[in-house]
Amino acid sequence: MQSSRLCKVTEDIVRTGALPEHAVRTALLGLLAEGGTLTSTEAAARLGYSSGLCSFHLRQLARYGLIEEAPATDGRARPWRLPQDRPAEDDDGFGELARGLEDESYQHWLARRAEAPADWQRDEAFSAVVHLTPEELTAVADAVRQLLARYRDRDADPAARPAGSRPVAAVTRLFPLLDR
Repeated sequence: MQSSRLCKVTEDIVRTGALPEHAVRTALLGLLAEGGTLTSTEAAARLGYSSGLCSFHLRQLARYGLIEEAPATDGRARPWRLPQDRPAEDDDGFGELARGLEDESYQHWLARRAEAPADWQRDEAFSAVVHLTPEELTAVADAVRQLLARYRDRDADPAARPAGSRPVAAVTRLFPLLDR
């Protein structure tokens, strides 16, 4: 399955109700898109859920063809990955999937914001148009990545997470505005 079709298949499955939208499944797809392969134990450590819950949702995603088993590196681990029969150079399709997941997560947040604890009911969404050279665009992207990298150890090590912390989506899109 080509990755550009993967987003369409995901939308169709969710729209028809065959596989309802679920925060854990969305997070798992995001981790797979980011890291290549993932076991339920690794997912549990990064997301803060039980490995059983992650395993269940990974199997559900596989049942609907959104992910597949990856070759095991040892006898016990059961790694998963996005389907591999897509061209490696199809970065645009991967980007489409990632953007779709980001947009879906943000719409879910907007619809259910009132259910969050009072001190979490705001978000820090913003945008700006700035004039950059291609080199400056790359430098800004690198600076954002470096800033966020300070917090990445918390994904793998729940003990490193401060009390009261929660998973927060950090989405940055830097692109040139084209003439209409």
